Amino acid sequence: MSTAKLLHRSAIYLILVAGSIAMIFPFAWLVRSSFMSTAQIFTFPPEWIPRPFEWQNYRDALTVVPFRRYFLNTMLLEVCVVSGVVLTSAMAGYSFARLRWPGRGVMFGLLLSTLMLPYAVTLIPTFMLWKSVGAINTYWPLIVPAWFGGGAFNIFLLRQFFSTIPKDLDEAAYMDGASPPTVLWKLILPLSKPAIIVILIFTFIGTWNDFLGPLIYLSDNDKYTLALGLASFRGMYNAQWGYLMAASSAIVAPIILLFFVAQRYFIGGITLTGIKG
Repeated sequence: MSTAKLLHRSAIYLILVAGSIAMIFPFAWLVRSSFMSTAQIFTFPPEWIPRPFEWQNYRDALTVVPFRRYFLNTMLLEVCVVSGVVLTSAMAGYSFARLRWPGRGVMFGLLLSTLMLPYAVTLIPTFMLWKSVGAINTYWPLIVPAWFGGGAFNIFLLRQFFSTIPKDLDEAAYMDGASPPTVLWKLILPLSKPAIIVILIFTFIGTWNDFLGPLIYLSDNDKYTLALGLASFRGMYNAQWGYLMAASSAIVAPIILLFFVAQRYFIGGITLTGIKG
């Protein structure tokens, strides 16, 4: 290997290592602080090794507020939202990618244009709509939108993936008497597992971390999700930073575990998703 290539590769590795450290540092600080008392957390210069380890931070943080209830509420939303997003975005993506109908291109362009709308633009009209039907302080505003397309980005992602599958397979299935729904469920979806898993992971993480939605529509404490419960915990115990860090670590751990379990499908889905029109 020439000196120039060696220097080039070394520079790339240094940049990647520096970027990795920058990404890992906040998480390492979070975990480190979760085993410390408030006085240790704010010690200067900072100490990285807790002395002693405050193991009771996790026990106390997860018992002083009803995190079990928050977890069950969050999992209820996860099941309803993830299933709705995966199902309806697959149906919409299949329609745009494989079926021929008048105005398909125009509708797809309008769909993509919604990606440029900031969430704040539709926030007030959407809230007034749900208020008019008496759905405030219920889970309906958080669940129902997932069953009407599952989001423009998810439809776009699946449409692009479906477009890379040879259409000869569809024609062969139609010759055997299959209908479009049969082609979708028996042929397209089994061949699109990486893309479906990507949508599932994105949706799961988005719902798990969603703070603004529950904050706007939920008011009863027994209906809070984990993200909203964590915020209320901070308000109640704003001086107990060790408890807050422990609760935050416990909440973020399932997301990290999910990524490590499904990273092969996640990376494969992103790689295989084409840009074919």
